[in-house]
Amino acid sequence: MAGHSKWANIKHKKGAADAKRGKVFSKISKEITVAVRIGGPDADSNPRLRAAVVLGRAQNMPNDVINRAIKKGTGELGGAIPEDLSYEGYGVDGVAILVDVLADNRNRAATDIKTIFNKNHGSLGNAGSVGWMFHRKSQFIIEGEKADEELLMDIVLDAGAEEINVDGGIAEVLGPQNCFEEVTNALSEAGIETISASVSKLPDNTVKVESVSSLKKILQLIDALENNDDVQAVHSNYEADEDIMNEAMG
Repeated sequence: MAGHSKWANIKHKKGAADAKRGKVFSKISKEITVAVRIGGPDADSNPRLRAAVVLGRAQNMPNDVINRAIKKGTGELGGAIPEDLSYEGYGVDGVAILVDVLADNRNRAATDIKTIFNKNHGSLGNAGSVGWMFHRKSQFIIEGEKADEELLMDIVLDAGAEEINVDGGIAEVLGPQNCFEEVTNALSEAGIETISASVSKLPDNTVKVESVSSLKKILQLIDALENNDDVQAVHSNYEADEDIMNEAMG
């Protein structure tokens, strides 16, 4: 779960995602616009665009919002086109932080990200300092009665998923990044809603955070980064026991 405590953190993030749905749409719109500018507006021949549109629909993004983002990418609506940027750094206890950014002003973005790290107990690193620790995976989170391993196995494995983790009424489905669309469609056809569906950068190894105070600082840094309008996603390699996670979030 990007190195987070799988279950307590997902519950926390679910509430945050609901509160930030408008911001989620904005971030996906940027991704669609950039994908169109790089690879053209035909989703059949543009895998990045296709993945972004599937993600938008998985988040219940309205079609008119998707279409506006596509038109901006083709130049029909004008406006600056953001570029792909990535920043790498550390939180307390040596926790790795990888930040994906789409920004139309590289200098402003760099200054903003560095300031957020400095103000929130972190330090910005050099390019390549932590990125090698992460690899792209399709990741789906299901909650409730449909979070059943046997049920999900019959649905997602044929669609390309490789791993199912279930605990506490929450299921995580993982697979290679190129299975995202097929697994999304398989879950939809089976009537299974996800609370999260994305192509995430997941760490090969994690750092266990042992104290509530350290975890609070890490969560504060991640939240501050996620609240920046240019930030698309924040990935980290921390993990913590559920009691520490619950207390830090309490």
